[in-house]
Amino acid sequence: MRNRVPLSLSLAVVLGLTACGSDYPLGPEQEAAAQRGDTSLQGAVTGSGSSAQGPAMDAWRSGFATLYPRAQVQYSPDGSGAGRGALLAGAVGFAGSDAYLSDEELAESTQACGPGGAFNIPAYISPISIAFNLPGITELDLDAATVARIFRGEIAVWNDPVIAAQNPGVELPARPISAVSRSDDSGTTENFTDYLHAVVPEVWTEEPDGTWPSGLENENAKGNAGVVSTVAATEGAVTYADDSAVGDPLGRVSLKVGDAYVPAGPEAAAAAVDLASRVPDRADYDIALDLDRTTGAPGVYPLVLVSYHVYCARYENESTAAVVRAFGTYAVSPEGQEAAAEAAKSSPISPDLSQLATEAIASIEVGEIP
Repeated sequence: MRNRVPLSLSLAVVLGLTACGSDYPLGPEQEAAAQRGDTSLQGAVTGSGSSAQGPAMDAWRSGFATLYPRAQVQYSPDGSGAGRGALLAGAVGFAGSDAYLSDEELAESTQACGPGGAFNIPAYISPISIAFNLPGITELDLDAATVARIFRGEIAVWNDPVIAAQNPGVELPARPISAVSRSDDSGTTENFTDYLHAVVPEVWTEEPDGTWPSGLENENAKGNAGVVSTVAATEGAVTYADDSAVGDPLGRVSLKVGDAYVPAGPEAAAAAVDLASRVPDRADYDIALDLDRTTGAPGVYPLVLVSYHVYCARYENESTAAVVRAFGTYAVSPEGQEAAAEAAKSSPISPDLSQLATEAIASIEVGEIP
């Protein structure tokens, strides 16, 4: 039977030391708060993965540094695929991933994480925006088939009749469309292609994948920041990205869901997650979620990203396990979710999901990895 370790729900996330060696890189306010923090928690853990989680991760680490000034969490936003690969290779203590571990990855994870393998904890929920650069236009309505055809290169100009029919009264330019995709193995890409394949499989025939289909040639860039900056610098360009990365001067697409067009937003994304179900045939502590991309429910934005923290069920070092438990519990707590929402415009997970995640993280044990 797995040992349970009791945890307080008021736990938090770490900021590493600055180059100058200060324990309080945010200044006197953090130092004063840290004096009231728990200095008994010591140790360090490194994570890697999702770039979409970047702003939220910064907020979590900042909060954790204040509450636990002698513990450290580092994170490198190298992309979801890179993060999962690093965890499976035993190179990091946890991964951030915009896609849950596949069955094959779960089986492989026993080598780095022991017989219980690794498990998925939903920590970050955000809509994936379809963002475009058309001066003077901030909103467009599009259905999934049109989006798919744009990214396949089958709709090549912005004033195409298919786009115009969905946007009466909008003066669309006769400007070529330049679609921009991710160059790295990306959970955002996997979620985007999963949505298209689920909703319009007759148009998007490729299976969902974190790597952009090799037969579809377009511009590409690394990370959410990379594709957004490319589009911001290119009139007529369009991309898909975590909504927190999209800012001025880019416009956003409202997707057709049922009979209405729904804009990307935290509430609409949270509504999509409320319709999700647990992936079957997994360990009780694994909270991978299956999303209903084809829903026609009102007010739901189904192009949503559920980003996970992927932890080992067992760590060999007690101090590492203690920091992982504390960090993970803070991230899914109401306080941690509020901090992420303020920093990244994300949607807080529900109280029930927070409780399930807290219990799962508490099950992390310490022991030899065979």
